Amino acid sequence: MQELIFEQTGPPQEVLQLRESPIPTPKPHEVLVKVKARNINPSDIMFVRGMYGITPKLPSSAGFEASGVVEKGDEAGKVKAGTRVMFTAIGTWRDYVCVPAALVIPVPPQMSDEVACQAFVNPMTAYGMIEESGLRAGEWLLITAGASAFGKFAIQMAKSKGIKVAATVRHDAQKAVLENLGADLVVNTETEKLQKVVPEKTEGGVQVVFDAVGGMLGAKALACLRPKGKMMVFGALALENMPVNSGLLIFKNLRIEGFWLSTWVEEMAPEARMKAFQTVFGFLMKEDSKIDIEGKYPLSEFKAALEAYEKPGRNGKILLVSE
Repeated sequence: MQELIFEQTGPPQEVLQLRESPIPTPKPHEVLVKVKARNINPSDIMFVRGMYGITPKLPSSAGFEASGVVEKGDEAGKVKAGTRVMFTAIGTWRDYVCVPAALVIPVPPQMSDEVACQAFVNPMTAYGMIEESGLRAGEWLLITAGASAFGKFAIQMAKSKGIKVAATVRHDAQKAVLENLGADLVVNTETEKLQKVVPEKTEGGVQVVFDAVGGMLGAKALACLRPKGKMMVFGALALENMPVNSGLLIFKNLRIEGFWLSTWVEEMAPEARMKAFQTVFGFLMKEDSKIDIEGKYPLSEFKAALEAYEKPGRNGKILLVSE
C-alpha cells in the first residue's frame, strides 16, 4: 500500500515521503479500513511540524480524519466487511488503516465519501463550541478565519439558532461567500481595522469570539468583546502566541478559555454524544447546507495538494483521495 510518512518534524512539503508498505494486520478488536478520502486540516499540518497537542511517534503517518470501507471486520462481528465508515485516527494519509471497531462511525447511505471524510472534526468542533458558548438568539459571535471549513460550518449552525455572526477574512472575494452563508458582518482584516469596525457594527461589541488564529489577530479580536465577554481559542493558524492585554481583561471582566474537540467528546455522556452526532449528520445532509471542496488529489500528488491547501483565498477543502 501507499502511505505518506515523515521521519522528522518540519514543513510537510519537506519532510513527507511517499512509501510502499505492507498492508497492516488488524488486532481482534480492530477493523481494517480501505481509505477512500481524507481532508487536510490545520491540525494535520501542525502535527507534521511538531506543533500540535499530540507528539508524533516517528516515523509517523499524518492525517487525523478519513472515510472508507471496512475490508476486514472485527472478530466480535460488531462491524462487518463492506460497511462504509468515517473515523479519526493518528495517520490516515495511507491506503489502509486499522481502527478499533468501537471508534468507527457508519456513514449514512446518502452521504458521499468526500463529505464523510470531513464530517467529524470541523462540524463537531463548530457544534461543540456553539453549545459551550452559551450564546442565545440575537447575541453576537465573532469568528476569526471565517472562510475556513470550520468558519463556514459555524456560521451556518449559529444562524440556525438565531445568533448574529461577524467573521474575518483576508480577501474581499471571500466576503460574498460568507454573506451568502448568513454572516451579518464580514471584515477584511487586511484593509479594515477589526477592533474599530466590529464594536461600531455590533452595538458595542460581541458576546463571544471563536479564535482559530492567535497572534495579533487574536489580540484584535479580544478587543472586540463587550464587557463580560468570552473568547474561546481552538487554533493557532498564525503560529504565534496571542499577546494578551491584561488591562482589557481586568476592566472589561473578560474570559479566555481553550477548546479541544478530543477532550470535549471524551467527557460527554453517551446520550449527549449520540445527540451531537445526529445533529451534525442531520446538518450535513440538509439540501441547503453548503460544503465546499476546492480540489481532490491522490496520495501520489500530495505535494500539489499541499500547494493547493496553502493557496491564499482558497474557498474549499483540499482532499486526498484513493486513486
